[in-house]
Amino acid sequence: MPVRKVVLANDQVYHVINRGVNHQNIYMNKWDYKRALITLKYYQYNSTPLSLSHFLYLNKEEQQEIFKSIKKKSKKNIEIYAYCLMPNHFHLLLKQKIENGISKFLSNFQNSYTKYLNLSKKRTGHLFQGQFKAVRIETDEQFIHVARYIHLNPFTSYIVKNFKGLKIYPWSSLQEYLGVTSYNICKKHELLSHFKSIKEFNKHIIDQKNYLEAIDKIEHLIIEE
Repeated sequence: MPVRKVVLANDQVYHVINRGVNHQNIYMNKWDYKRALITLKYYQYNSTPLSLSHFLYLNKEEQQEIFKSIKKKSKKNIEIYAYCLMPNHFHLLLKQKIENGISKFLSNFQNSYTKYLNLSKKRTGHLFQGQFKAVRIETDEQFIHVARYIHLNPFTSYIVKNFKGLKIYPWSSLQEYLGVTSYNICKKHELLSHFKSIKEFNKHIIDQKNYLEAIDKIEHLIIEE
């Protein structure tokens, strides 16, 4: 396995991406996307008493009790500030909280989701490319613009046709920031603290002129898809 060029350090923020082997799709339907979001949320924590598949067999009350205990007793591997699931890849904006936190989180997420997909689709073998890519975020300005880049991905990749479609794209943290979904995967305060209101944040997302100007500043932080 090749040595990672970017050192993953505690309390640093990174733009992370990985994709399907040979650029194949990794989500086939809405249930796959939903499972991926649940997996993102569950494996943020360093210590989980059950695998996600066993956790999901429990009733809602049991799940709530266990997750409450996890949040109380376990440290987080990472904080998630933004995410976007695309048909054949994903984008994440993460802060590493503990040593090897990002690597452990990605390993748990990818292994758990691959097992789920292999079982449900009766397939075998690897699903994701071997090593995820990561680029460190160095300034607040970069943090803001990379988050927007991630949220705009369904639009810039022509998955949705316009900004109205972007706002209802269900597999992006933009819906969390706009209060449309209640997955509560992201720590939203860090990004929203740079805006006076949700209205200003929303305007920032759809400001094409500003976005095109910002791309030049963050080009080295954008990982090729």
